[in-house]
Amino acid sequence: MTSEYARAGLLLAWLVTAFLPVHAQNRIGQFDGQADVGKVKHPGSATYNPARQEYTIVGSGTNIWFDHDEFHFVWKRMKGDFILQTNGKLLGKGVDPHRKLGWMVRSSLDSNSAHVNAVVHGDGLTSLQFRRTKGAATEEQKSSLTSADVIQLARKGNTYTMSVARNGQLFVTEQVTDLNLGDEVYVGLFVCSHNPNVSEKAVFHNVRLIIPARDNFVPYREYIGSDLELMDVATGHRKIIYHSPESIQAPNWLPNNKALIYNHNGKLYRFDLAKKTPSVINTDFAVNNNNDHVLSFDGKMLGISNHVKEEGNKSIVFTMPVEGGTPKRITPLGHSYLHSWSPDGKSLIYTGQRDGEFDIYRIPSNGGQEVRLTTAKGLDDGSEYSPDGQFIYFNSTRSGTMQIWRMNADGSNQVQVTNDEFNNWFPHISPDGKWIVILSFGKDVSPDDHPFYKQVYLRLLPVSGTTPARVIAYVYGGQGTINTPSWSPDSKQIAFISNTDSVDKASVSNK
Repeated sequence: MTSEYARAGLLLAWLVTAFLPVHAQNRIGQFDGQADVGKVKHPGSATYNPARQEYTIVGSGTNIWFDHDEFHFVWKRMKGDFILQTNGKLLGKGVDPHRKLGWMVRSSLDSNSAHVNAVVHGDGLTSLQFRRTKGAATEEQKSSLTSADVIQLARKGNTYTMSVARNGQLFVTEQVTDLNLGDEVYVGLFVCSHNPNVSEKAVFHNVRLIIPARDNFVPYREYIGSDLELMDVATGHRKIIYHSPESIQAPNWLPNNKALIYNHNGKLYRFDLAKKTPSVINTDFAVNNNNDHVLSFDGKMLGISNHVKEEGNKSIVFTMPVEGGTPKRITPLGHSYLHSWSPDGKSLIYTGQRDGEFDIYRIPSNGGQEVRLTTAKGLDDGSEYSPDGQFIYFNSTRSGTMQIWRMNADGSNQVQVTNDEFNNWFPHISPDGKWIVILSFGKDVSPDDHPFYKQVYLRLLPVSGTTPARVIAYVYGGQGTINTPSWSPDSKQIAFISNTDSVDKASVSNK
């Protein structure tokens, strides 16, 4: 009887497993499952390294071309609009120059399914490929860029846009419209060896499945979720350390390297880097704070910008101990938006709205008379002291677009630092004084605006100005991404916020 019960138990376990949703059996990181598409000779595989947030995919297959495909696919079923991002590379010399990797969106897992893919080949060819209907011939739009290692594929309705770059450079795009793959699709990463007798391996990092804000969302009243990320500046490797379904913004990095500080819903939170948990900071009456909060260089004091209801909801600068307490009012007038503490702790600089103009002001950190440092017409904002206290960097629209400028600490000798096609905000200088990281918006954004939920670049340039800015992160974010100084104490990492609506909302059942 015992053996009969055992056999019955094994049968029951097999039946339960067999009828589980696919994602319950084979979930890989963010993806629901994996499969070999088409009749491959060598089964593919995929693994996920959670410590590095990195995927390794092995794939075989003859090709992804003509009227059918053979490759290995790591997938998730999704619906609606989305943005897919990754850094990817094929490993080793490979056998066939047309081995390939990339993003793919398919109507089904059938070999001849309608699909679109953003693909990079072993010989460098980078293209947008698509099959409009099941069993049709594959079409191709070749990119002017070759050997891309940053690959993005975005869907908006029936329009698919491929954006590719060599890491550090700007995106180059190709687009196909009126490609109806259905609302519910398979989305994922793929590898194809282009030689049925061998398998090839690729590694993917900075993998993001992004659900953008809907077209008619109401700014500053409606929000989507937030990812708190850390990035190694030298390598570009990013890691999500915390996700919130709500809006969190503007992380500061404490000099003791133990915590970050960010704002959420008018309050400030300390995020413990070891425990990966947030806790609210006691700011007493100041519970309507915006994302203009800064730390003193020694990390002992916190400056905040709190909207005072009794004064027409104007932003006023206060200071308080970093552990929390009762804030002390510093600026007599509003609006005043705090941006930096001087290295010696004696002064604060901020953007002040006075008589309809936004300029940069300085005030003693214990309070006193404010001093106007800029007088040019237009918006001057985002001011920050260099670590040696000699200079103040800021962004200004005085040249027609938002660009980075620098002046002496007393406001003299104001010179332009950047002069390019972007609208550049929030210059943050590394603690070692060698680098500046900036947030760059495209031409689709007004120079005097830095809105939520846009595709933006984080860019890096040397303080010396000897080389132009290069891209270090390709981000869906904007407002709240990096408003505050957010370098790690050793100048090797930055903290920032990227955004996405709930991926679960865009996912569909795999039963």
